[in-house]
Amino acid sequence: MEDRRRDPQVKNFEEQVVSINRVTKVTQGGRQLRFAATVVIGDRKGQVGMGTGKANEVPDAIKKAIQAANKNLIKVDLVDKRTIPHQVNGKCGAAKVLLKPASPGTGIIAGGPVRAVLELAGMRDILSKALGSRTAINMVRATFDALKSLKTKEKVALLRGKSVEELVR
Repeated sequence: MEDRRRDPQVKNFEEQVVSINRVTKVTQGGRQLRFAATVVIGDRKGQVGMGTGKANEVPDAIKKAIQAANKNLIKVDLVDKRTIPHQVNGKCGAAKVLLKPASPGTGIIAGGPVRAVLELAGMRDILSKALGSRTAINMVRATFDALKSLKTKEKVALLRGKSVEELVR
């Protein structure tokens, strides 16, 4: 049972705070101030996760977000350990993200929240375009939506019941 538990010390994930928002709840007794944090974690080898946390203090909110990110890890299949296999779109709310594979030496062409996710996923050459809303949390979620829908040649071949050579022809 213990070996199934995820231990954050075993895997060394880098973390990056994407946004910290001050949120207020208005009650009969007045306003209650809290902080909401969005954090992205990754090992730069294809594993990346995102999480949000809310608390009365900023460090506590970040800590909660990191714990949530450890639970929401996804594995991204990289081509040559540098880019994605094909063009893909992701959507969350009104935020849309377009990701395109790039040739070696291009670098990460992305801004803000999308860049954080792609860097921590271990990508080195990729193009991206933000479409629609630019809300940080929705941009991160849209990027994750895009990364989850990626398929390698091997996965497509397996789904179709063919060999990779038959698909490439």
